[in-house]
Amino acid sequence: MRNNKGACGGYMKDNLRGSLLMIAAMAGFAVEDMFLKIAARQVPVGQILMIFGAAGMLGFALLAKSQGARLLHPAILTPAILTRAGFEVMGRLFYTLAIALTPLSSASAILQATPLVVVAGAALIFGEKVGWRRWSAIMVGFVGVMVVLRPGLSGFTPLSILAVLGMLGFAGRDLATRAAPPVLSNLTLGVYGFAMMVPTGAVLLAWTGGAAWPDAPTSFALGAATLFGVAAYYALTAAMRVGEVSVVTPFRYTRLVFALFLGTLIFAERPDAATLLGSGIIVASGIYTLLRGRKRSAR
Repeated sequence: MRNNKGACGGYMKDNLRGSLLMIAAMAGFAVEDMFLKIAARQVPVGQILMIFGAAGMLGFALLAKSQGARLLHPAILTPAILTRAGFEVMGRLFYTLAIALTPLSSASAILQATPLVVVAGAALIFGEKVGWRRWSAIMVGFVGVMVVLRPGLSGFTPLSILAVLGMLGFAGRDLATRAAPPVLSNLTLGVYGFAMMVPTGAVLLAWTGGAAWPDAPTSFALGAATLFGVAAYYALTAAMRVGEVSVVTPFRYTRLVFALFLGTLIFAERPDAATLLGSGIIVASGIYTLLRGRKRSAR
């Protein structure tokens, strides 16, 4: 009996630790977005992507080497990894544009629909079983996205589509990651994910115009964004390895709480009722979908 209690206690501690790591990761990502939005006031988005991608690539390369992960491997040229790279570019590019050009709170709210798209994609692409209850929750979540967007109404802004495209890119990246060769570690995938930002940023910069020399505060913002981004990604990876996925994953939605707080505090944003309502619908649908999936796996 003692052994069973000890195992149960260790299991609960792992889940608690994983949940706290996930919350820390989401806080880090929200702070990263905040600093990127600050930097975008002076520096073009293409230049931000180049600097952020190069610094992030270096940070992940150092982490990967410290853990003995192999950086160069033939598996990086497989269709799954190339597809993942394409979606990584799509997600990073459009979401960075979204946080630069639209309110941080609304962009973060739309991003919370990513798990819903991943579940739907897993059913359609990988044949995973998704019951009618989860499909209904996914549809309700998409309604929440439309409430935030408000197409056809006076509060609609076409730039909000950037956040939708970024969300779809991140969802595609997560789906492609499921098909990635297991020989490639998460840190190695992180290296190549950030590396793709450099040529993407260069192309965008060439299209939009020349670079700008960042002043001291902007340089600090770029450095802080990179630091928090790498630390958040590392905490996210650790959370998924320490705790049970179905327990830890719902805490992803705390990112929206941090984004709303920072948007109000730093950028004087005032999310209206539609944004708050849509955010609540998205989060509730996502949590229900995850919990329902956990029950199905348990059965």
